[in-house]
Amino acid sequence: MNKDQAKGTIDEEAGSAKRKAGELTGNTMLQVEGAVQQVKGKVENAWGKAKDAVKDANEEAAVEHQTRTEVALECAAAEDNPGKKRS
Repeated sequence: MNKDQAKGTIDEEAGSAKRKAGELTGNTMLQVEGAVQQVKGKVENAWGKAKDAVKDANEEAAVEHQTRTEVALECAAAEDNPGKKRS
């Protein structure tokens, strides 16, 4: 969980509490503020998840690139030394 997801979760919960308090007291403005805060929290949470997904994809691509580079180097070395056994 990154800071955007944490902040989003806090805003969702605070908004939910604010909305429920508004419902209990009949305060429409508080209900609306709570609903807006909940939506803000959901957006922040989604943004945090998207950032994590991009980060994970970049890390995976870097590993894939490193693996392909290592294989290419091994193939090049094998072509340069065809009689040498690989360990």
